[in-house]
Amino acid sequence: MNHGAAPASLTKQAVSATLHCLTGCAIGEVLGMIIGTALGWSNLATVALSVLLAFFFGYSLTMRPVLKAGVAFKVAIGVAFAADTLSIAVMEIVDNGIMLVVPGAMEAGLGSWLFWASLAFALVVAFVLTVPVNRWLISRGKGHAVVHQYHGGHEVHEGHHDHH
Repeated sequence: MNHGAAPASLTKQAVSATLHCLTGCAIGEVLGMIIGTALGWSNLATVALSVLLAFFFGYSLTMRPVLKAGVAFKVAIGVAFAADTLSIAVMEIVDNGIMLVVPGAMEAGLGSWLFWASLAFALVVAFVLTVPVNRWLISRGKGHAVVHQYHGGHEVHEGHHDHH
């Protein structure tokens, strides 16, 4: 019987997908917070920039291997949109929600441990809360399950003996 392997494998895929999403989100989130804070923007403008950049980098990281697999740009955008929208949205709501509720975090400034500790904490909590979302999506053949058909799962390995 194989009942234990499937959920573990599904959780592993969800953790992997969430780490992938977190990478793009964290790049965008940190850049947005740095730019908005450095320019003295309002919390709303800073959060808006962070969310915009998180989606941009999140989608970009998903599209890269899909485009490398020879898929048309328009199709790759669709794949990234299908794979990451819910995941990034959950992550961004949690991230920015925490940054806004931690007293003084948004006002602390880039030189402050409070700003960076709050941002790190926000990203960790967002990761933990997004894993079940990705697990649910993958279990239904959605989310990053869509991406895997373009790399890893259906590649032809004949003649490719070099390890990247």
